[in-house]
Amino acid sequence: MRLQILAQVPLFDGLSELALDGIGQRMVSLSYAEGDRLYTAGDPADYLYVVAAGQVKTLQPVLNGQDSIVDMLAPGDFLGGLSVLGRPVYGETAVALVTTCALRIDTRAFREVLLEYPQVALRALDDVTALLRDARSDTSQRATSSVEQRVATTLLRLADKFGQHGGSGNGTLIQLPLSRADLAAMTGSTPESVSRAMSQLRKDGVVDTGRRWTSILDRDKLTAITETTE
Repeated sequence: MRLQILAQVPLFDGLSELALDGIGQRMVSLSYAEGDRLYTAGDPADYLYVVAAGQVKTLQPVLNGQDSIVDMLAPGDFLGGLSVLGRPVYGETAVALVTTCALRIDTRAFREVLLEYPQVALRALDDVTALLRDARSDTSQRATSSVEQRVATTLLRLADKFGQHGGSGNGTLIQLPLSRADLAAMTGSTPESVSRAMSQLRKDGVVDTGRRWTSILDRDKLTAITETTE
């Protein structure tokens, strides 16, 4: 099971089963109930985590007292941080969305991995660079796009990561307990604005929603919204 999970992690892409087994032996398996915290913003960044099963969201505290969602994570995704990667403390809080299992590795063990497998060290550097680039891109998009565009972009990203094709072949099901407040935090908007945007998308037959799921019925229309110019 660990080998299957680690093989999904881009950081370890191309490593042999023997190498993956060596990395897996350095990791601890942990379980979390829905709502449990894996770690909290401001805590010393002593561990990296790999989601083995379940779903996790990461939250960043902002000045108005409300947490802003940074990301939604699926099995195979990395999260957390280490001083060896330039993160002395966690910059966000990680919360299990559902019952979740994660593999955890500490600073000493991960440093051993970086020294033993230089290709992993190079990919870790690429990942840090990509995070900085994505942060700048998100800031630019929030400043120049409408709420509807940001909602559409976020739904497409979640569909690519979590989506399951419907049995009829029509639509993509995103099984996430995603509230309007969550979408608002992810898009830099307000729950009221997101509710209006989602209501219009439902009216237009682009999406359908339930308490713990969202279905994209017309991906082409949703994509067209993201490309609309004001």
